[in-house]
Amino acid sequence: MSMFKVFDISGSAVSAQSQRLNVVASNLANVDTVAGPDGQPYKARQVVFQTVLMDAAGNVSAGRQSDDGLTASAGVRVSNIQEDQTAGRKIHDPSHPQADAQGYVTYSNVNPVEEMVNMISSSRSYQNNIEVMNTAKSLLLKTLQMGQG
Repeated sequence: MSMFKVFDISGSAVSAQSQRLNVVASNLANVDTVAGPDGQPYKARQVVFQTVLMDAAGNVSAGRQSDDGLTASAGVRVSNIQEDQTAGRKIHDPSHPQADAQGYVTYSNVNPVEEMVNMISSSRSYQNNIEVMNTAKSLLLKTLQMGQG
C-alpha cells in the first residue's frame, strides 16, 4: 500500500467522524425538546457507517484492482442517518400546553448519557485519525530528508 493511501483512508474516517459529531450535537441540543416543527417529539438520530473501496487515486471504486495491480484500499463513509424509533420519555404535567388527554407530555427519546459516550468515542476516533495522518506526514518528510543527504 502506498503511503499516500494512508491520507485517503484517514481522511475518509475524519470526515465520517465529523458528521457523527454533528449528529451527536444535534441530539444533545434536543434532549428536552417536546415537539419539533411537525408537532412530534424529536427522535434521536444515529449515524450508520459503510466501508468503501478506494482506488489508487483515492476515488471510490467498484472493488476493482488499482492501476498498480494491488487491490484497492478501504475507507469509510456515512451511508445513512437513521432515526431511533424508541418511545420518548413521558412525564406527567397536566398544566403543560403539549400534555395529552391523560396529562402526560412526551419528550424526545434522546439519552444524554449515550450521546456523551458517542461524542467521546467519535472525538477519540477523529483525534486518532489526525494522529495517523501526522505520523505518515512525518515519515514522508524524513524519507525526503534522507534522500537529500
